[in-house]
Amino acid sequence: MAEPNSTFKPIKPKLKPKPRTPKQTPESKYWSSFKTHQIPDLISSITSLTFSPSPPHPFAATHSTSLKIFNPQTLSPSSTISSFSDVVSSASFRCDGLLIAASDLSGLIQVFDVKTRTPLRKLRSHTRPVRFLKYPLHDKLHLVSGGDDAVVKYWDVASETPLLELLGHKDYVRCGDFSPVSHEMCVTGSYDHTVKLWDVRVTGSKTVMEVNHGKPVESVVFLPSGGLVATAGGNSVRIWDFIGGGKMVYSMESHTKTVTSVCVGRVGKENVEEGREHRVLSVGLDGYMKVFDYGRMKVTHSRRFPAPLMSIGFSPDCGVRVIGSSNGVMYVGKRKMKEENVESSLRSFWSLGVEQERRVMRPSYFRYFHRGQGEKPKEGDYLVMGPKKVKLAEHDKLLKKFRHKEALVSVLGNKNPENVVAVMEELVARRKLLKCVENLDNEELGSLLMFLQKYSTVPRFSGLLMGLTKKVLEMRVEDIRASEALKGQIRNLKRSVEEEIRIQHSLQELQGIISPLLRIAGRG
Repeated sequence: MAEPNSTFKPIKPKLKPKPRTPKQTPESKYWSSFKTHQIPDLISSITSLTFSPSPPHPFAATHSTSLKIFNPQTLSPSSTISSFSDVVSSASFRCDGLLIAASDLSGLIQVFDVKTRTPLRKLRSHTRPVRFLKYPLHDKLHLVSGGDDAVVKYWDVASETPLLELLGHKDYVRCGDFSPVSHEMCVTGSYDHTVKLWDVRVTGSKTVMEVNHGKPVESVVFLPSGGLVATAGGNSVRIWDFIGGGKMVYSMESHTKTVTSVCVGRVGKENVEEGREHRVLSVGLDGYMKVFDYGRMKVTHSRRFPAPLMSIGFSPDCGVRVIGSSNGVMYVGKRKMKEENVESSLRSFWSLGVEQERRVMRPSYFRYFHRGQGEKPKEGDYLVMGPKKVKLAEHDKLLKKFRHKEALVSVLGNKNPENVVAVMEELVARRKLLKCVENLDNEELGSLLMFLQKYSTVPRFSGLLMGLTKKVLEMRVEDIRASEALKGQIRNLKRSVEEEIRIQHSLQELQGIISPLLRIAGRG
């Protein structure tokens, strides 16, 4: 007999079952790592969420006639501003995080000191409710606002006067954003279905570019490159290339109801700024939050919340994600940040001048010959992996010794369908399966027929087992006729096959009924 191969590996089934739920991708794991905490009792719908650009990045939420600022570490309100006469609609932090501006439905815009909550400026010019306002990313002196009077105003905050009135929208102006690369460029969205790009340096207050979203625009945001803009309206989020002349790059329509807010988030390795990739986060009245990768043009993550969602914000340090709902509940997702490396703590330990005495290692010590074996590999080290000892099951040991029939009988006794099919596939590859079936005694044949009756109609095994069933009936017909027990097994097998055929016919009938309805619904 040939010597068994020393590198024999345990057999595995080739017909692997497909998981019912798709495997979670690394990006889904990243977004799922934001553990959600609820902040209830904010009275009414949360219309706006904004994060401070300066660490530790507190966030502000507008609801009813109040503006609340929250601590991102404890998720508790650090201050509340209530000096409003009407519902607060929007808020925006200045680039240094020291001031915050807020607007309400009376048309008034106020600028507050974040620490003292003192109102510093009051900007009055809008004749109708103000729906949005925004500070530029690198400008402390100006802000832009828009509202139901269809006018976009560019303000000099210090003098409390509008420098420009940007006219062009024909309906309520509901949203806007400043370019991340230029504090003179801003974009606004309106219920007249248009999104307009403005340059405050252009004389005559004329729009630089205009695109038509096709539905009332609820939210608009510049993407980090400054050339792309994401707009939300109806049930779609659309990406526009403003550098390329206002061309629509993609339309994401995975929401089933109106998309109410979009923002930009980042995903990637911690503490590696250049390794992060940007994503568009959107929420809608269907209660879903969607994460859209506009580089690959696909939705990479989705999550359902128990209420219609009105606003969303994402912290600059990628540690907190906040979603505001229509029933006054905030869903705050906080990501667990990794603790500092042990090396940094060791460095601080040595910097205190504390030195640890170590005994000199000599060849006379046993530890000398084992030094370094407990060291953990560092980044960049080349690892040489030692061979792992392979543990073989009983049927693997029998296959290794070419005892084919005993391997088949052994695995049939364990009643694990995965292993049984794996052994059968290996015997087919060795051209020994039919020989083994031919040499089975009546009791072993009964075990095989019982297995075939139970698993031959399972979809992932049926391709192999139905063919084997036919061969068994042809080869062992005389033995089956001579045994009442084997005849009973065949009757059970026949009933299983007939039941499976009946189920398949019923499914085909249902498919015939549903398919025309789906085609009609697709046309609508």
